[in-house]
Amino acid sequence: MDADALNTCFSHKYSEAREKFLAAADAAGLDAHAEIHPLLGQDGETLALDVARCGPISADKLLLVSSGCHGVEGYAGSAVQISLLRDANFLEQAQQAGVAVLFLHALNPWGMSWMRRTTQENVDLNRNFQDFNHPLPANPGYDELHPLLVPSTWPPSPENEQKLQAVLAQRGMAVLQQIVSSGQYSEPEGLFYGGHAPTWSQQALRHVLRDHARRCSKLGWVDLHSGLGATGQAEIIFSGDGSDPAQVERARAWWPTLKTMHEHTSSSAVISGAMWSVIGQECPQAEFTGMGFEFGTVPPLHILQAMRADQWLENHPEKPLRTPLAQGIRKALFGVFFVDTMEWKKGLIEQGLATTQAGLRGLIAG
Repeated sequence: MDADALNTCFSHKYSEAREKFLAAADAAGLDAHAEIHPLLGQDGETLALDVARCGPISADKLLLVSSGCHGVEGYAGSAVQISLLRDANFLEQAQQAGVAVLFLHALNPWGMSWMRRTTQENVDLNRNFQDFNHPLPANPGYDELHPLLVPSTWPPSPENEQKLQAVLAQRGMAVLQQIVSSGQYSEPEGLFYGGHAPTWSQQALRHVLRDHARRCSKLGWVDLHSGLGATGQAEIIFSGDGSDPAQVERARAWWPTLKTMHEHTSSSAVISGAMWSVIGQECPQAEFTGMGFEFGTVPPLHILQAMRADQWLENHPEKPLRTPLAQGIRKALFGVFFVDTMEWKKGLIEQGLATTQAGLRGLIAG
């Protein structure tokens, strides 16, 4: 793919990404439908989880390809989806093999438009899949650190930064990451908040799965993210039941470089309320094989700092979004999840396509 064609896959606004996705689906001859969000985007645009399907509803094998679980990360995932839709060989291979491919564009369209990682409820969608009729998991480590992580002023005071650096020095990055990012349910204005009820995005995803994924016997899922891992390198993270050896083995056969949270080989912390758990609830008939595609951007501390600033801004709605400080915070958050260089974008598309094609081959072989 030449540079001009590559760049046409990418967007810097949600409305642009949505328009390109729908145009690519239409050009591929696919029907698309939308789960319309109740709120509008940053520029007053319609927000939606857009769904395009290649293959009959009766297909025995189904591959999900999703983007935008974490809002602002959707700009990377959207580009991969658009590139896949423009890849006639990929779509033809799926059709010839009888595998249906379901593209889910912008699981969290509000966050993608407003340049936030969370939903409009300030919820991390990948921590929101809990049984809210039962007590939610406690995270006392996060409760202890919350005042340091989300200070009352931004930039933080020197004292705040010194205390946080002391915690990092004492506990180490891996322990701090587990505490902070595993998910918490006690601080609605905090980081990695899992919520106290299903979000709109969770409910929209369930609607899509009920419509499209209750007839297949085998189901694969490539969920596209950016942020974790070495810059410009994909990390393939197992999404599924780590206590099921057959499921892990099958995923590793599809993606030999697979890493897992439960074996502590992944850059990701072990998380609570993960999105993949919805498959067992909505598609219990299907043999499931899933992964999260993480494409590395910048070091973890840079990401954490940008998220802290973003959360401070969200917690102070009296601060106008057009001020230089607010614009700088939003720009910085976008920048830690999207590296705007040709090398990074080329690697993202190449590795994203290769990973999705591997999932298709796994379904075909199975």
